[in-house]
Amino acid sequence: MMNKKQKRMARRIGVGLGFFAAGLILKCFLPVAGEVLLTAAWFAAGREVLTDALEKIRGGKPFDEDFLMTVASVCALLLGEFVEAAAVMLFFQVGELFESIAVERSRKSVAALMDLRPDVAYILREGEWEESAPEDVAVGDLIRVNPGERIPVDGVIVEGAASVDTSKITGESVPADLAAGDPVLSGCINLSGVLTIRAESEFASSTVARILDLMDSASEGRSHTENLITRFAQVYTPCVVYAALALALIPPLFTGFHFATWVHRALNFLVVSCPCALVISVPLAYFGGMGAVSRAGMIAKGGIALESLARVDTFVFDKTGTLTTGDFRVVKVESQRSDLLELVAAAEQASHHPIAKAIVREAKAQLDASDIREIPGQGIFARVGGHDVHAGNLRMVHALGLTAPEVEGSTMVYAVVDGEYAGAIVLEDTVKAGARESIQALHDLGVRHTCMLTGDREAAARIAAGTLGMTDYRAGLLPQDKLTEVEKLLDSGAKVAFVGDGVNDAPVLSAAHVGVAMGGVGSDAAVEASDLVLLKDDLAGLPKAVKIARRTVAIAKQNIAFALIIKFGVMLLSIPGIANMWMAVFADVGVAMLCILNSFRALKSDV
Repeated sequence: MMNKKQKRMARRIGVGLGFFAAGLILKCFLPVAGEVLLTAAWFAAGREVLTDALEKIRGGKPFDEDFLMTVASVCALLLGEFVEAAAVMLFFQVGELFESIAVERSRKSVAALMDLRPDVAYILREGEWEESAPEDVAVGDLIRVNPGERIPVDGVIVEGAASVDTSKITGESVPADLAAGDPVLSGCINLSGVLTIRAESEFASSTVARILDLMDSASEGRSHTENLITRFAQVYTPCVVYAALALALIPPLFTGFHFATWVHRALNFLVVSCPCALVISVPLAYFGGMGAVSRAGMIAKGGIALESLARVDTFVFDKTGTLTTGDFRVVKVESQRSDLLELVAAAEQASHHPIAKAIVREAKAQLDASDIREIPGQGIFARVGGHDVHAGNLRMVHALGLTAPEVEGSTMVYAVVDGEYAGAIVLEDTVKAGARESIQALHDLGVRHTCMLTGDREAAARIAAGTLGMTDYRAGLLPQDKLTEVEKLLDSGAKVAFVGDGVNDAPVLSAAHVGVAMGGVGSDAAVEASDLVLLKDDLAGLPKAVKIARRTVAIAKQNIAFALIIKFGVMLLSIPGIANMWMAVFADVGVAMLCILNSFRALKSDV
């Protein structure tokens, strides 16, 4: 479906083709009448090109493809080459129409992916469901979402059950079956069942609003290649105009003053030199790559992010929340006492720490505790069932004048009962599902180095890194230490991507060549500092993003190489007169169309 501008262009081309066909036929019988119709075809097709060229000449910036086509076709008319002049303008306009449709198709592809904005929100007010704008929803409001409607803000289901299409947000193709108590993200579509949802955010801070903001700003991040092509075209176009002028004027001085021959060759040279194949197809390839990444449940902040990601050879990961869930589980109890887990659980029951919650969850019996006191930097004390129970780290054991045997494990909680060392509870942070497979997939793609950064102690880091298949790890790090480690890698010449999800990851995300924020658009600071956002809270999209980025860059390079080789080849052939106007038209419009078709391959998200 063409827009109004494209329809007008198509009508002009249609009229021009009509005049062109009639002119070709009439020229055989009435040459002058045929030439008049061919001139009409040239004007009908190229009127807007002529207008644009004149405006740019008046504005002092004449050197672009409109100027090249105008000069070439006008000179062809003056030389009596009416067929060539009309053909050049017609084919140029056909190419322009094709390019416009191609760009529009790419934009619609991304726009369709990001067509997430809900139209309406039904808010419960004074016992009645009131139709309102999504911006009117306040935190705590109850909203109703009917089948087929988009969820307007982030929230939690309080009533009802339904299948929810989350594909536009997370890239997950299978609908999620959700019920009361489950969180829901704005922008997702309710496929079945009426849901009552308690709003957990306003629209401005909801997932869908943040994604739309990211997409709006993504186009600003032009790749180095796109900027290079723009600068190249600005220098290249005036150079070829002067070269064509020299070709038309200088050789005749030494070849018997055959001006018409050399002017004709200069016109071919001008037609070939039009840089539209590069100016259109390279940005189109990167725009297609952004669309492919979006379809896979991610957002790339412009072509620069894809270009940088394609070159990455080192991936650095934050541990908790990125590689692991942060949900601990008890894997072993090293003790002679059968009730140690229950005693420690009773002491830890008031704590909100993830380790304490894991111990309480694992305990079979729930004992009562009294006189619970936190010991800063060491652990906790409580009276449980007539026993004095200390639970904490190794510093606590030493502070009580005791020693503890070495225990192998990632995370330990040591226990002292009635003044005697009683044993240790060994816990592990749960590795995210698919994390190891994603790391292996990166290695399979040729990523030579994967490194985990964590504030955990050495043993915990070593076990997690081994489980995940990392090539390296750094343990016991403070947030500022993570930045130092990444800077060391950057100084060594590595092309570094850092993957994190927290507020304290923002400085490291900014420092790396590519910052990757993950987890349902993560924290505000992390998303702002990142180049790539994984909307789904896992790493499965990361290898796919690398593949898409590499393919996109490869397509852009293919377009550059193909366009330059063909153009420079035909330009050289134009000098001795081997290349005619039809070859010149192919080297311009034909090459542009082939490059655009090649750019369409970047739109595919299946790699």
